[in-house]
Amino acid sequence: MGQEASTLTDERTPPKTLKERSVEAVARYIKDGRAKRIVVLTGAGISTSAGIPDFRSPHTGLYANLARLNLPYAEAVFDISYFRNNPLPFYTLAHELYPGTYRPTISHSFIRLLSDKGLLLKLFTQNIDCLEREAGVPDNKIIEAHGSFAHQRCIECKNPYPDDLMKKAIKDREVPHCLAPQCSGLVKPDIVFFGEALPEEFTRSRNIPANADLCIVMGTSLTVQPFASLPDFCAEDTPRLLINLERVGTLGSRRDDVLLLGDCDAGIRKLALALGWLEELNRLWKQTNPDFPEDEEKTEPNKTKDEALEDEIDTLTKEVDKSLKLSSDHTSWLRDHLTEKNGIERHTNEQAERDIDASTTDTIRDVEASKAESNTAPSSSSAEDEWSTEDETTTLSHVLPQIEKKVER
Repeated sequence: MGQEASTLTDERTPPKTLKERSVEAVARYIKDGRAKRIVVLTGAGISTSAGIPDFRSPHTGLYANLARLNLPYAEAVFDISYFRNNPLPFYTLAHELYPGTYRPTISHSFIRLLSDKGLLLKLFTQNIDCLEREAGVPDNKIIEAHGSFAHQRCIECKNPYPDDLMKKAIKDREVPHCLAPQCSGLVKPDIVFFGEALPEEFTRSRNIPANADLCIVMGTSLTVQPFASLPDFCAEDTPRLLINLERVGTLGSRRDDVLLLGDCDAGIRKLALALGWLEELNRLWKQTNPDFPEDEEKTEPNKTKDEALEDEIDTLTKEVDKSLKLSSDHTSWLRDHLTEKNGIERHTNEQAERDIDASTTDTIRDVEASKAESNTAPSSSSAEDEWSTEDETTTLSHVLPQIEKKVER
């Protein structure tokens, strides 16, 4: 069971329990009172919109971002043997993941709503972030397959460690030690590390999905056993709804499987709308952070201080680059413009001087001719010649304004 090969149900094959393979049909099934024992299975995908990275996504997953801790391999941060020798990398990571840093998503609030309505049989989660608890899902409804930050104890004598001291140690990025006399062993949250057994409660509860009348699977790749096999414990005619980015496991291979592929929060809103619960769900989700607008459909993922600093540096760098580019472009334009302008002015001045010299020579010649012919020529000729000279100079001054100053001089 789990990740065995499976093929999609033929579209022509009618469902047995549902009226059709759709979200609306699942909603009708619930509203009709036929789903009174709902099992929910969740993975990291329901927490990514809260700002918590999943574990295995390339480049953005938690393991891909652990290089800064100088681990021999990414998974070493959750390796019990490595932890015994060097617990500091884990507590560095715990400082960022510890409950209280992130807000539950609307998907978490939907699980709380199922519980409030008395429809939640059990929640099985692979997540260690405790966001289900933050959303108000009761402890007795939660099975944490891989443990969580909810409790902690000494790895040697197994004595519990106080919550307030654990919170302080993680806040201060310190490694806590057992308070029992003559023990002083390392303290670790009840997160299942590689090399440790799964919680007994999970092992005892694996058959619970067999009693479900509806199974909802959200935000999981179903690649890690034995969790991956849980959907297959459901009875053959029990509807299974997958809300996930992609098809996983055997989901889609049964007649009453419904696939809602895409973002988890968007899928939950669609289901809540079909149920007529959307307004109630939004109010419940708002309680997880009263400062958020009630109709907020998506939230910006919370960022760590390092991410916020990197974003700020990136923004400032872009602004500086933009300013430098503008300054450089402006300087280049101004240099080219002045060079071109100076070239034109130099050419213009030289041409103007030649034109003025030619005009002056012609004027002198005309004046001398006028004097020689003054006794025979009509008096109006002199005025006509003066008008022509002024007209020529005025016309040239209109095209090349520099000449006007030359003439006046």
